[in-house]
Amino acid sequence: MQNKRAFSSVMQDINSLYLPSVTCDEQRLNVAFILLEHFSMTSFTVAVDVLITANLIRDKSVFEVNSYALKEGNVTSDLGIDIATAGSISTLDAKKLAELDILIICGGLRTSLTANAALTKIIKQAQSQRIMLGSIWNGIIALAQANVITDQLCALHIDNHALLQEQYPSIDLSPNQYSLSETLISCSDAQGALGMMLKLLEIKHSPALSRAVQAILNASRSGPETTQNIMQYDESVPLPELLLGAIELMNANIEEPLPILEITKLLNSNRRQLERLFKQHLHTSPSRHYLEIRLTYARRLLLQTSASITNIAIASGFVSGNHFSYCFSQFFQVSPSRVRVTNTE
Repeated sequence: MQNKRAFSSVMQDINSLYLPSVTCDEQRLNVAFILLEHFSMTSFTVAVDVLITANLIRDKSVFEVNSYALKEGNVTSDLGIDIATAGSISTLDAKKLAELDILIICGGLRTSLTANAALTKIIKQAQSQRIMLGSIWNGIIALAQANVITDQLCALHIDNHALLQEQYPSIDLSPNQYSLSETLISCSDAQGALGMMLKLLEIKHSPALSRAVQAILNASRSGPETTQNIMQYDESVPLPELLLGAIELMNANIEEPLPILEITKLLNSNRRQLERLFKQHLHTSPSRHYLEIRLTYARRLLLQTSASITNIAIASGFVSGNHFSYCFSQFFQVSPSRVRVTNTE
């Protein structure tokens, strides 16, 4: 195997699922979802997607995920789809509860808001054992009925704000789509569920793992494959227009890469200024980032098309198959041919 080279941080996040797993001691968290009748399927699956993707990246279960219903049998989602669970909440005895780290109540638009005695009991037991409590959509109502969130900030679907404010005035409503504290996490909808679980991942494991999951999920939701969406970055931290312009030119010219000097001319800039921006914001050089974009594009073609490795090399801007294989093996620590074989096994 050739000398190893590591992706810069942004491209590392995007490619993390396809890189050798990181060996490190990480706490394994046991997460349980209680699905109320007519729960929000989209919000629930988004939340679970974050946890399962984290497991895939780490190539081990950093999260154990189970779901439960209020009664025996399947539970019906807001889409009318029946979902099988690990059992009813009656199976969550003291021993199973003690094994949990997080308990999340998942509601939905048509979920009944009448208090359920068995659910209230489970919630109170979880709180007494210092299990982190969570809510999706309007699951926070069940937590309020159990009297476990007095004087805490929480996120709730807008349709249920009036109810909470009238019946539980001591509970503070967050203006945001999600809210997290040491003991409570909550979100108002599917988009909030994504933000909540990514933030939970950042707190409970690492910012790097959270960014990697976000990069993968953003890519999977970005629509048809184009060169324009190879690089995702934290949009809450705006990048300079000059830097964005350079990245756009790189993404638009993969098969025939532009010299860095030509990129600077097209942007009415100079090489030193561009190098400074790449170093400051992406912690790499323009040429290195361009190479990593092309390798990421090649990796996607390897996994998603039947094109020959030679044609993929050409489409990714490499002058020869040998040079492409050398660079690819350095970064991914596996040859393109092996990736192709593994993907078809």
